[in-house]
Amino acid sequence: MQVNAVKLVYFSPTGATRKVLQNIAAGMQAVQVDEINLTPPDADSREIAQLGHELTVIGMPVYAGRLPVQAAARLRRLRGDHTPAVLVVVYGNRKYEDALVELVDLSQAAGFVPVAGGAFIGEHSYTSAEKPLSAGRPDADDLAQAAQFGKGIRTKLETIHSLEDLPPLVVPGNRPYKPLKPSDDITPETDEMLCTLCECCMKVCPTAAITINDRVETNAAKCIVCCACIKVCPTEARIMRDERVLKIANWLYEDYAARKEPEIFL
Repeated sequence: MQVNAVKLVYFSPTGATRKVLQNIAAGMQAVQVDEINLTPPDADSREIAQLGHELTVIGMPVYAGRLPVQAAARLRRLRGDHTPAVLVVVYGNRKYEDALVELVDLSQAAGFVPVAGGAFIGEHSYTSAEKPLSAGRPDADDLAQAAQFGKGIRTKLETIHSLEDLPPLVVPGNRPYKPLKPSDDITPETDEMLCTLCECCMKVCPTAAITINDRVETNAAKCIVCCACIKVCPTEARIMRDERVLKIANWLYEDYAARKEPEIFL
């Protein structure tokens, strides 16, 4: 099989997952690379995308060992046609647990054929200057490994005539999956002394949880605590003060500081 066109499909509030996928595609050296961005809120309602036989790289972040509920729902709106797929999860240096096997199952149900998988590390949503959690990742080494992964995928596919020549993709994870983390009322807050009402936070929110009139308001029922609003705020007005999050961040900083490397499954 020749790899001439690649489609990137991703949910990537902070850009880490997209960056990994772009480097995987670069390693494949495809002539044409297109993207389907499932991050904006309109992905819930836009026309369902139908994919053909071009290689598709699907990337999702990991939240507490699972795929984000909103991301999974948006991926279900895609339709493959026996479409070869590379499946990638990006996690914050703790564990990706059942997220990758969940992505395998989800993609197969949508008409894709998994041909390779990967787990890469991105900067954790709860990172801060005081408690850096996989800060700056994916870094240059991660992205080089992503490109090398892309080369390996291309080589693998060039050695077969059809997808039926491949054995089923096996990745770590459990079925049934670990329970989803219960929803709660945690959201980032806004320091109104620093806020300029620039709307950057509102524009980057993947679930339209933020509205702005004379102040910034966050709908806790919609917020997925991706913390994209914190990362994009030009005045550092968006902050996380919730004691539950600060406790988790401290635990991660103490127990999961050792660098982990990407894992690939070819």
